[in-house]
Amino acid sequence: MSSATAPGLPHVDAVTPAVLVLPGPASPRELPRLCDEVRTLLRTTGAGVVVCDVGGLGPLGLAAVDLLARLELTARRAGGRIRLRDADPALRALLDLVGLRFESEGQLEQREPPRGVEEAVETGDPAV
Repeated sequence: MSSATAPGLPHVDAVTPAVLVLPGPASPRELPRLCDEVRTLLRTTGAGVVVCDVGGLGPLGLAAVDLLARLELTARRAGGRIRLRDADPALRALLDLVGLRFESEGQLEQREPPRGVEEAVETGDPAV
């Protein structure tokens, strides 16, 4: 037995990502609580992403890198991932330096230029 499909676009239930605001300088004692919050947000919201607002994160050093790495590991183990919000350029540079890649809100994707678009050539440039 089959049923006819409804005309129009299918209904999509969009899930808004959960947001976790990270406190000012987070101490190592807070790490278990923050990891529990990530697991709880992923489980209760059904979202696959937890947005971590890092705008108020304390001094940017290896403690901040360790915190974010552990939260990402916790999220991955729970079937999700972390996205950063309001990340300072210095924090992104530090994460790149240690080899950790995080998606950031509002981050533009790097793409190839569209087909058929050529770079402009300045007069006087030697031909290659």
